[in-house]
This record gives sequence, C-alpha cells and structure tokens, in this order.
Amino acid sequence: MPYLLPNFEKPCNCKVDLIAVGSGQALKLASNGDVDMVLAHDPQAEEKFVKDGFGINRKTFMMNDFVLLGPLSDPARIKGTKSAAQAFAKIQKSGSTFISRGDNSGTHQKEKSIWSKAGVRTFGSWYMEIGQGMGAALTMADEKQAYIISDRATYLQRIERLKLAVLVEGDPELLNYYSAIQVNPSRYPTVNATLSRQLTDWLCSTEGQKLINNYQISGRQLFKSTCDIRK
Repeated sequence: MPYLLPNFEKPCNCKVDLIAVGSGQALKLASNGDVDMVLAHDPQAEEKFVKDGFGINRKTFMMNDFVLLGPLSDPARIKGTKSAAQAFAKIQKSGSTFISRGDNSGTHQKEKSIWSKAGVRTFGSWYMEIGQGMGAALTMADEKQAYIISDRATYLQRIERLKLAVLVEGDPELLNYYSAIQVNPSRYPTVNATLSRQLTDWLCSTEGQKLINNYQISGRQLFKSTCDIRK
C-alpha cells in the first residue's frame, strides 16, 4: 500500500508491507522485532506492550464500535438491551449458539472482557471457539444463525451477504479504539524507525484524519478519527 507523507523535506511515496492478523498476533510479531510498527485495537495489551519496552509513540488515531449480532428470531431475546454484559448473560442463560473468534485478537479480548463483566465463567456446547478471523467467524455465525460480536466496519463490509441483524449497540463498553505503535528502535536497532514515525505522524495529520473520516462503503462511514489534529 503506497502512501504519501506530507510536510516533510522530501515527501516519500513509500510502500507499506501489510501483515493482516489479529491484534494479539500483531503485537507478538512486533515484540519479536519482526515488524517496524503495529496497528492494534486492544488497549490493555497495547499499554503493556509499551510499558514492557517493546513499543514507543503510541497514538490512538481512529475508532468505531463493536456490535452484537444475531438471528432475526433472537432466541435469547437480547434485542434493544442497553448493556452488552446483560445481553451476554441472556445468551448464556438461553443456551443459544455463540460464535467466538477464539484467536486472541482485539475483538476476542473485548468479548472475553464482556463475558467477565456478565459474570459468565462456565461455557457449554452452545459456545463455539473457532480460532479464525472476523470474516470466517461472521460466515459461520450466519450459517448457524448464531450470536457473535463484531467490529462494525467488518460487519458493514459484509452486510449484504449476512442474514444477521444488529441486536445490541451503543453501550460505551462497545467502543473500539485503534492505535499505531512504533517498535522500539532502542530494543531492535534494525527496525525502520524513521519511516514508521512518519507513517504514525501521517495517520494523525490533517490529511490522514480526513481520509479516515471520509472512508465509506456503500455510503456508510466505517471509522471516526480520534487524533487531535490541532497539535
């Protein structure tokens, strides 16, 4: 993915090599020094990554939210529930099928956090961990007419192919923040610290934030910028 870095002495039409994995795997790659920077949406793990000396210059540059999806029949009767934790508790009580990514991604971590807040610690055959990404998990949930938590962007990308409906949304617990973090060059001198810093700064530039706000699929905005671009 080429990008243009503005406001530098020599703007760089650079190529970004992307490795698309969940946040857990992304932070693991970064902690091994195998990448120059990381984009993640698991705030607690990100803070630990920086605290442990693996990352620097963490910037939260955009956000969207998670939504709880399920079949139109809604066997657990969660539609309109204001609290995601209460909805999860209803799903567990009803024994309705729930699909979990089970892959240590940011979405999986958020799911586990909500189960904990719901006081649910016992899972039966109704709960299916598949160890796959969001797209595959949504496909399986659709096939089984199961409940699932998804980031809104991936759901909107696939909405035309799914029979699942958004049943729970709007709980502040479901906010979903994305951060860019440079791998610490003091720990891994071989990383490209100059370009990773420039890309991180560009994500929080006026141009970068405008592109984030304007990015749409079928007229639907997927993300909202969060950087203070006045700085």
